[in-house]
Amino acid sequence: MANDPEGPQPDQKATESDPPITFRGLFALREFRAVYTSMVISWIGDYLTRAAVTVLIYQQTRSVLLSAISFALGYLPWITVGPILSALADRYPYRRVIISADLYRMALTAVLLIPGLPSAVILLVVLLAGLGGPPAQAARSAQMPLLVGRDRLALALATLNTTGQAAQVVGYLTGAALAVSLSPRLALGLDVGTFALAALIVAVGVRFRPGAVAPSERRHLLRETAEGFQLVFGHPVLRAIAIVVFTTVAFSVVPESLAASWAAESATDAIPQGLRQGLIMAAGPLGIAVGGLLFSRLVPAERRWRLVPVLAVATPLVLVPTLAGPPSVAVAVLVALSGLAQGASLPALNAAFALILPVSHRARAFGVMSSGIQGGQFLAVLVNGLLAERFRIPLVVGFWSIAGTALMIAVVASWPRQVTPATMTPAPARAEPAG
Repeated sequence: MANDPEGPQPDQKATESDPPITFRGLFALREFRAVYTSMVISWIGDYLTRAAVTVLIYQQTRSVLLSAISFALGYLPWITVGPILSALADRYPYRRVIISADLYRMALTAVLLIPGLPSAVILLVVLLAGLGGPPAQAARSAQMPLLVGRDRLALALATLNTTGQAAQVVGYLTGAALAVSLSPRLALGLDVGTFALAALIVAVGVRFRPGAVAPSERRHLLRETAEGFQLVFGHPVLRAIAIVVFTTVAFSVVPESLAASWAAESATDAIPQGLRQGLIMAAGPLGIAVGGLLFSRLVPAERRWRLVPVLAVATPLVLVPTLAGPPSVAVAVLVALSGLAQGASLPALNAAFALILPVSHRARAFGVMSSGIQGGQFLAVLVNGLLAERFRIPLVVGFWSIAGTALMIAVVASWPRQVTPATMTPAPARAEPAG
């Protein structure tokens, strides 16, 4: 790893001979193209499966609850054993982890193609297949600084975040359309193909690098997992980033999760209910995509970092007017503005997080973040779903956003403003205890 003629050095700053920090310069990197393409294909496959399985379970059981459970199962691997599985990605070469995880998910998804499987078996297979997600995602995130270098990292992460939002839309729409109009197993068959193709692209396009943790340095997996938590929450900047990200996603996911019921309640709108739901659901991902690309492309890194506290507070704040019960188009605009603020802040937070992490702990630290994000979304959706059973949705979202604004103001009050991207250096592998 000392010399890499095919790409940037780990966390290397750009020099005069480097390609410019543009989309063209980013996609000129062969390994980034391979990882980017494999991630997009794998993401679409994930969402294809989620959409198709919900339809398959509903067709077999006619139970809305079981169909919803099949969707919620996607959160469980991240919330339960996600950090432990992510720690594996530090032990072994990232390339091998990604390929193995995609082939594992391909094999289990292929089991779902067997006709006549009981619903309980389908749910079990979906849960087991989901175990491949945390190590694959952690490995992809951890190796990104090695592929693009320090100065291209924010743009690379913004590009991946934007594409991830688009992949979610494409995967859900395609999976639902194929499952409803033709067959759920047709969508699942496509998913099997996406995992196989994603693994092949990484195998061909990404070169071998040794694991971040040498065999002689390995300890018990649970201890290594705990070190990931200690590093994230023991380092003041990493801890601040984690808290802001967890809080942001917990207070921004709610409109999307309640969109179907919200659209049904807005019966006085002149536009069809399906379109109302689509507007609310699509507004957040659209705002995140636009905010991430515009800020990463047009706003200097130092200014993006200084704007993070403002953007963090703005994410829930702009949703407070939903208290008044505005029409669905106005709701979609507010949700898009919230997504814009979130999308503008996330690339700066992600890039800073990656730059501060020591190479030996990147995968497990990203696993901690991914599990926290998934857990925060799960709890937010659950709490607000229960509240929406008793109160009108505009009131639920409005007061939830007020609470989020107050909490975010308290969180950013201790934001490490004295730290800038230019002064960020890798944290020690053994974080100091939080004081």
